[in-house]
Amino acid sequence: MNDTTAPAFDRHMLEALVCPVTHTTLSYDAEGQELVSKAAGLAFPIRAGIPIMLIDEARQIKADR
Repeated sequence: MNDTTAPAFDRHMLEALVCPVTHTTLSYDAEGQELVSKAAGLAFPIRAGIPIMLIDEARQIKADR
């Protein structure tokens, strides 16, 4: 197994996950490896195929993105 290759994010998880702030749906940004909450203006990182849904770990995004 190649350690530099992270496990892929299971897109079916999107059906079960919601933003911890607004409880709205998330969109998957495959290029940035993030789950994006447009309502909250936050992007939650995906590390080793696991979404990190902690507000302290989220990145603020611009509203116009």
